Amino acid sequence: MNVTVIGSASAPSQEERALRDLYLRHGPALYTYVLRMLGGDTHRTEDVIQETLLRCWNKRNLFDREGMAVRPWLFRVAHNLVVDAHRTRMARPIEVGGATWLSEMGAETDGTERVLSSIVVRDALQTLTPAHREALAATFFSDLTTQQAAADLGVPPGTVKSRVYYALRSLKTALEERGVA
Repeated sequence: MNVTVIGSASAPSQEERALRDLYLRHGPALYTYVLRMLGGDTHRTEDVIQETLLRCWNKRNLFDREGMAVRPWLFRVAHNLVVDAHRTRMARPIEVGGATWLSEMGAETDGTERVLSSIVVRDALQTLTPAHREALAATFFSDLTTQQAAADLGVPPGTVKSRVYYALRSLKTALEERGVA
């Protein structure tokens, strides 16, 4: 079985060979440029290079024609891809972990705020059923896996997952009622 890869030296068409030549000629400089823009993230850099070359392939912009150089076009496309990805990430809400949710939200916390926050959370936790509180305590506060929590609580793992899901929903509602966004 004879398989030909687009851009390989044995590619049948001139355009496919041109893509390979384009990568060999401009790839290293483009890689260095994008890697610098992405702060050394090699995986994202490779994705941007691949997407840049794919767009070049789709536009059939593989050759220097009519005074238009391909290299500046490649660098502009790569630059735009990096900027667009950054803007997309910045448009998403902040992801909050479980450790210090107030500090991750950007709030300046002092001792008083921590005490008040813990009182509000403790009060909200009291609105949950005992089964939901146990499931949260086992998974979040004791940092057990679902399997470990199920063994400790003597219930199936699916029940633990269900209880945690509904406990978090109820806790969110209880915190919203108490003015916590």
